Amino acid sequence: MEKFYAYLDRMKFIKRWQLMRSTREENIMEHSHSVAILTHALCTIENGVYGGHVDAERAVLYALYHELSEVMTGDMPTPIKYFNSAIHGEYEKLEVLAVEKIASTLPSEMKQMLLPSLLPDKSSKEYKFVKAADKLSAYLKCLEELRSGNNEFVQAEKSIAKQLKEKQMRAVDYFYEHFIPAFSLTLDELEGL
Repeated sequence: MEKFYAYLDRMKFIKRWQLMRSTREENIMEHSHSVAILTHALCTIENGVYGGHVDAERAVLYALYHELSEVMTGDMPTPIKYFNSAIHGEYEKLEVLAVEKIASTLPSEMKQMLLPSLLPDKSSKEYKFVKAADKLSAYLKCLEELRSGNNEFVQAEKSIAKQLKEKQMRAVDYFYEHFIPAFSLTLDELEGL
């Protein structure tokens, strides 16, 4: 009996934003989907608009699996995860161990093919786009919560917006300028009614 995809299915049970009151809960499965779409968007902008050379397929695979370890570890809140370098370093080791344990449930011929996506090269430009998309997804969550009148996300929105600007990535800036404004529209406004 192979268990890998059953582990993946459990991503829907792991909640994000645990330290904050949310008007709508978000799980790591839907977050990973969001990050994959945003990663693809950023890679498409980089390659299509700016003539870059980012391997979009590789980046999207990184994005799909970027929260896999949390099936075992849970979602560590950012303030705790980055409280100091020692905690962050040990947590990264724990994440690798969790991914390796989950990957061990794959048949060997599949494991060899999937492992590079499950444990990505964090120094690659593709991974840089995943991290930007991850931050962008968090920013969009903040906007959603603020539109719902949840002031719990005021400081998070400011902090994440600053972090996005500090990335100095032209694809992120392009997305911010061209696509972010539409996220404040209602369905009727999106449809032009």
